[in-house]
Amino acid sequence: MSNIFLCSDHHFSQASILTFLNDDGSRVRDFDSVEEMDETMVENHNRVVSAKDKVYFLGDVAFNKKNLSIVDRLNGEKILIKGNHDQEKLSEYQKYFKDVRGSHQLSGLLFTHIPIHMDSLSRWTANVHGHLHSRQVMLNNRPDPRYFNVSMEQINYTPISLEEAKQQIKNRLEVAV
Repeated sequence: MSNIFLCSDHHFSQASILTFLNDDGSRVRDFDSVEEMDETMVENHNRVVSAKDKVYFLGDVAFNKKNLSIVDRLNGEKILIKGNHDQEKLSEYQKYFKDVRGSHQLSGLLFTHIPIHMDSLSRWTANVHGHLHSRQVMLNNRPDPRYFNVSMEQINYTPISLEEAKQQIKNRLEVAV
């Protein structure tokens, strides 16, 4: 039986991401080099994802077509939900992804790169997204449980199973009631 996994914001081979800082001044990604970052993400991915599994990449995989080739080293049937930095022609992504979409609905969840507006969320249980890296969508000074961020920084640089994401969303929604 195959599993479904979710991940976002790999930013493969993007050196500048190693200079991004959190609000407290700590580094968003604590790697010594892009090579270490890339290899960690590849190793973590292949440790949990098998060749028969499906993986939804919720955007910002790599900044140029030269760096897209690393996706070929990742296990699974890959679906890309395009992010704001995924600016190559469709033909470049089709080399590595079975499908390329703007969003996807599955199990009452909406998969996007950028979180959708709160006014549009009522049709789904939650919005699984990326884009925010180490940040969360906030509501009344607390993380909004209707949003689930699968940026690499949020999931320990390892794809998360759909089942685990659904369980975490359920737990967050129950606590919020």
